[in-house]
Amino acid sequence: MASSTLICDTQPWKELEAHAEDVKKSHLRDLLSDDERSRSMVVEFDGILLDYSRQLATLETKEKLFKLAEVASVKEKINRMYNGEHINSTENRSVLHVALRAPRDAVIQSDGKNVVPDVWNVLDKIKDFTEQIRSGSWVGATGKELKDVIAVGIGGSFLGPLFVHTALQTDPEAIESARGRQLRFLANVDPIDVARNITGLNPETTLVVIVSKTFTTAETMLNARTLREWISSALGPSAVAKHMVAVSTNLTLVEKFGIDPNNAFAFWDWVGGRYSVCSAVGVLPLSLQYGFSVIEKFLKGASSIDQHMYSEQFEKNLPVLLGLLSVWNVSFLGYPARAILPYSQALEKFAPHIQQVSMESNGKGVSIDGVPLPFEAGEIDFGEPGTNGQHSFYQLIHQGRVIPCDFIGVVKSQQPVYLSGEVVSNHDELMSNFFAQPDALAYGKTSEQLQKENVPPHLVPHKIFSGNRPSLSLLLPSLNAYNIGQLLAIYEHRIAVEGFIWGINSFDQWGVELGKSLASQVRKQLNVSRTQGEPVQGFNSSTTSMLTRYLQASADVPADLPTRLPQI
Repeated sequence: MASSTLICDTQPWKELEAHAEDVKKSHLRDLLSDDERSRSMVVEFDGILLDYSRQLATLETKEKLFKLAEVASVKEKINRMYNGEHINSTENRSVLHVALRAPRDAVIQSDGKNVVPDVWNVLDKIKDFTEQIRSGSWVGATGKELKDVIAVGIGGSFLGPLFVHTALQTDPEAIESARGRQLRFLANVDPIDVARNITGLNPETTLVVIVSKTFTTAETMLNARTLREWISSALGPSAVAKHMVAVSTNLTLVEKFGIDPNNAFAFWDWVGGRYSVCSAVGVLPLSLQYGFSVIEKFLKGASSIDQHMYSEQFEKNLPVLLGLLSVWNVSFLGYPARAILPYSQALEKFAPHIQQVSMESNGKGVSIDGVPLPFEAGEIDFGEPGTNGQHSFYQLIHQGRVIPCDFIGVVKSQQPVYLSGEVVSNHDELMSNFFAQPDALAYGKTSEQLQKENVPPHLVPHKIFSGNRPSLSLLLPSLNAYNIGQLLAIYEHRIAVEGFIWGINSFDQWGVELGKSLASQVRKQLNVSRTQGEPVQGFNSSTTSMLTRYLQASADVPADLPTRLPQI
């Protein structure tokens, strides 16, 4: 396919559009009765089992999707990504988050240079530094050990590390490694988030990690200055060098802030924010909490999937299959949303992270060549752990809109519970729902079945389940650091495959810029209105009215701001 050709103009796309009309006449009740089809839609790699037999797809659908991948040059695009070519063309950058978890002896080039040694230099530096902190050989300004960490960052500097942290908190090995330590994340510029983060902490025992590539991100740097004031007011300005470190490439601003540049941990412009959890962005705070050896296992799990994605044929390639099925659901069956439903409370922050990775990557309206798309790309992602979600939004999934679902289950619980006299263990109770829900969505319940159950006639229409609602199931052997890395990489690569097929740039995010630009105008207006009494001007009547009301109702905010920290 020529680079200027839209994927929707190709023959395989048109054939899939026609094929989708035929498949829509099928029902999963019938498709699932074909055992050969069902068996062919189960794939296993490195302990992870994928069953996509409950997708509204036939064996012919698979073949047609593989042809679409071929005409979209998916394999070539994967190779170009792994070879360090500048596939992020709008920013003229490589896309090499795979290098962040590559083995030490790997060779991955960017601009003619093997970047893996640089990656491991930073990892080694993180290992040395975190061991100093955790062993107590590095202490705070008053000689006390630093056992509490606040990581300050937003977006990709926050959601990914928070997901991994939350998933590890109940892992037995991680618990042992984290004993006596705390890790908190400060992201929102809302002062309430600052208050919640510092409540119960002592500046003497707290280390702050500021995560900002340029050291200019507005929200992050305001929060960083706030925590600097919190530390300085308690321990004196000289304490900053002992209590604050940075993940940044701007060493000049790091030093100007008061942090020793030797305590800055680098990452590179070929690491996108939402793909940065395996860089110092995530590895530093997570290693401070759990120790480098635990986080290295997380990196190895991700690397296993990286190698699988690169070398496995598409018929058995987990991320490729998942990406193709997403394109099938969105672009051909007309289902724009996806529910991510992990049956593990430890994965409660997984859906919010994938929400960003997916929607910031693929929420695009033009092709990579800047041509407006005549179709909609991207998925609307949301989710909640089971069984909580069942008592929240499953009503809509079962009897309202059709929303393809990802069910994620774990064979061995991190924290098994058994009660004498119970029919099953607590984890088996959870997993009973994991296995039941996909079948409920697929088969539904007919009026004939309801009548046989003597359901009153006036209730029959309300109790009918149409079924034919697609889902897929991922079963993980356990949920340790290695498995968490696997899961992360599967979804990262799945999202890239979707973008490769749609022909968009999944690695830029221009859509976040306009709001930030307009916010800077509002910030200037608030300043001159507060300090000089200037009326609101230069905005439309709606914004002018709302801003004026806000200023009038908050007139008690002093014009010359004194320093004031949260009072909790």
